[in-house]
Amino acid sequence: MGSHKQDNASEVTEFILVGFSQQPQIQTAFFMGLLFFYLSTMFGNSLIVVVVRWDSRLHTPMYFFLSNLSFLDICYSTSWEPYVLAQCFKDFPTISYSSCYAQMTTSLFLGMTECLLLAIMAYDRFVAISNPLRYTIIMNNRVCIQLALGTWASAFLVAVTPIIAIPAHYCGHNTINHFTCEIQALLKLVCSDTPISLILGLVISVFTLPLPFTFILISYFCIVVTVLKIRSAEARLKAFSTCGSHLTVVTIFYGTAIYMYLKPQSKEYQEEDKVISIFYGAVTPMLNPLIYTLRNKDVKGALRKLAKGNEKS
Repeated sequence: MGSHKQDNASEVTEFILVGFSQQPQIQTAFFMGLLFFYLSTMFGNSLIVVVVRWDSRLHTPMYFFLSNLSFLDICYSTSWEPYVLAQCFKDFPTISYSSCYAQMTTSLFLGMTECLLLAIMAYDRFVAISNPLRYTIIMNNRVCIQLALGTWASAFLVAVTPIIAIPAHYCGHNTINHFTCEIQALLKLVCSDTPISLILGLVISVFTLPLPFTFILISYFCIVVTVLKIRSAEARLKAFSTCGSHLTVVTIFYGTAIYMYLKPQSKEYQEEDKVISIFYGAVTPMLNPLIYTLRNKDVKGALRKLAKGNEKS
């Protein structure tokens, strides 16, 4: 009898996305806001990738990882925002089982990659400040490429393997109270007799957030200790300034992510969580290039140089 129930539960072929269907008065504002966030994200992050590639002065480990972060934000935003925009004005749009799982897995994979990449960027800043004379030797091109590939490969294995290896079963429920196949909303529909929710919860709560975040904290503790040993106040300020943009991005990204995924989950998905997910998934990728542009003289100089070059041509 238990086996028969499980077979029936696994017959879900599509999901209904509630989104903001119950609040039609905000759908237009939601569409316009999300469209603005997506276009801004694509423009800003694409510009960072082009500038870093174009200006030879930015061919350093710091900007190599920055361009990786921008490319990652482009991929993450594209993994869900165009679909949501296309479905925005539909009442209770549906998504197939396979498409929903593909969307959830891709978002989890890219989000985890960003967590690990921000940790690598913290390590890069630590090496630059603690060992400036040997910085380019330690963080050579080969090492940078290996670290970047390692973050993508590690995130893929940790995020995708459990989802593929452990099939999920649903107890006849296929209504997701969200506008995407967000993992926390989807796991609420999983039957209690399957371990997938426990395993994926462990993946999110350990590998995605605390582990890389702890590594970042340790890196910045070491940076502070190193900088405090510098006698010149001007040199100390300059050293700290190189970490300002990264620290701002880390604060925004991890602040919203920790609130989203590590707070106690209620049985009913709260409306405020949808708003937080918009900030986490749409606003943060848009802010990253602004933060690095406004706080970084090298990037601003390269942008001015690129703009003047285009004007002459």
